Amino acid sequence: MILVVAYALFLAYAVLRLFRAPARDETDYLLAGRRLTLPAFVATTVSTWYGGILGVGEYAWTYGVSNWLVFGAPYYLYALVFALVLAGRARRGRALTMPDLLQERYGTRAAAVGAGAIFVMTVPAPYVLMMGVLVEMALGWPLWLGAVIGMVLSVGYVVRGGLRAVVGTEIVQFVLMFLGFLVLVPVCVAKFGGWDFLRDALPPQHLTWHGGRGFQAVAIWYVIAASTLVEPAFYQRCCAARDERTARRGLLVSILFWVFFDFLTTTSGLYARAVLPGLEDPVAAFPRLAAAALPPLLQGLFLTSLLATIMSTVDSYAFIAAITGGRDVWLRLRRGGSPVDDPRTTSAVRVGLLATSVLAVALALWSGSVIGLWHHLGSVGTPILLLPITLGYTRWRPRPGRATAAMLAAGAVSLGWLALGRGGPWLEVEPIFPGLLVSAGVLLPGLRRG
Repeated sequence: MILVVAYALFLAYAVLRLFRAPARDETDYLLAGRRLTLPAFVATTVSTWYGGILGVGEYAWTYGVSNWLVFGAPYYLYALVFALVLAGRARRGRALTMPDLLQERYGTRAAAVGAGAIFVMTVPAPYVLMMGVLVEMALGWPLWLGAVIGMVLSVGYVVRGGLRAVVGTEIVQFVLMFLGFLVLVPVCVAKFGGWDFLRDALPPQHLTWHGGRGFQAVAIWYVIAASTLVEPAFYQRCCAARDERTARRGLLVSILFWVFFDFLTTTSGLYARAVLPGLEDPVAAFPRLAAAALPPLLQGLFLTSLLATIMSTVDSYAFIAAITGGRDVWLRLRRGGSPVDDPRTTSAVRVGLLATSVLAVALALWSGSVIGLWHHLGSVGTPILLLPITLGYTRWRPRPGRATAAMLAAGAVSLGWLALGRGGPWLEVEPIFPGLLVSAGVLLPGLRRG
C-alpha cells in the first residue's frame, strides 16, 4: 500500500510541476517538439502498447503458452512491417496525425470519417475498466471510484504538458512494469519449482501452441493484429521521433522488449494456473499469484507495477483520443480543412481530454467487459482505417470520393454485422471480415498511380 501511495504522489507531483511548465506551441504539445531520443521513444512505445495486462493474465491462465502466439507473435510481425516500411515515411511526412494524412491523400470528408473512427478506437475505456477492477481487488473500493481516480491521475499531467508529459511519466512506468514481473517470476521459480513443477501441475493443453482451442482460434488473431498497421500511437511516436532512424530503430528495439515482457507474463500466467487451479475469476490471475507468492512489501511493488502498466496506456490513448476529437474532428469541421497551425489547437485538445475522460469512464462502467470493448471497437474501426491509411503511404491510391465511400461502407457493414450477431460473430463470421471485404471491393478497383 505504501508503494501505491508513493506512485500516486509521483503522479500528483507530475501534475503540479507541469502546470508550472506548460507546452510552448502546437508541435511541442502534440509531438514533444519532434525531439524524442531513442531511449525515450522505446520507453513510451513499449509501455503504451501493453495496457491490457489483466487480459493477458486471464488468457495465459486459461490457455497457457498459446498466449504468446495470440497476443505476441502476430503483433510483433505487424510492428516489424511498420518499423521497416512505414515508420520512416511517417516521420518524413508533413502530417502530424493520421487524419492529417487522410486529408492530404483524400480530402476533408475522408479525414473527418477517419478521425471519428480513430476517436472511437482510442477512447481508453477497456483500460479504465481494468484500473477500476484492480483497485477494487486490491483496496476494496467501489469499481466506479477506482475508475474515476485512476482516470484523473492518468490525464491530470497531460492537460498542460501534452506528449512531453506523457513521455516523462512513461519512462518511470516502463521501469515499473518490468520490475514487478522481474520480481514475481524468480520468486515463483524459487518457491514452487521450475519446469518440472509446471509440467506436472498444468493441464497438458497448456503447454501446446494452440492451448486446446485449435488452429482457427489462434489464426484469427493474425488477421485482427493487422490493426497494428493503423496504430495511432505508433504513428504519433514516429512523428515525434528526432529523425527517421530513431523511429525505425525505436520500433525494432521495442519489439525485443515486448518479446521479453511476454516471456515474463506468459510464465507468470502458467504459474498462476499451476498454483491456483481453482481460481474463480481468471482476470485476477496476476494479483492472486502475487498474493500467494510474494511478501507484503513485494506485493505492493507488483500492484504498483500493474497500475503503472495500465495507466501508461490510459494517458497515451486518452491524449490521442483528445487530439482526434478536439483537433481532427471539431476544428477540421469548423475550418473545412486541415487544422495544422490553428492557434486553438491546444485549447481544443484540452477540452477533448475532459470529454474523453468522461466518455471512457462511462463506457467502462456500462460495458463491464474488457474483452468485449476490445472486440467491438476494433471490429468496426479496423475495416474503416486499414486499407485507406495503408494505401496513403504508397503512390497507388483511390480517388477521394471512393476512399470516403469505402470507409463509410466498411464501417456500416461491420457495425451491422456486429449488431446482427448481438456483439459476436453472425453466421459464424467475425464482423471485421465483411468490413474488410467491402473496403477492398470499393477501393481496389479504383486505384490509380498518384
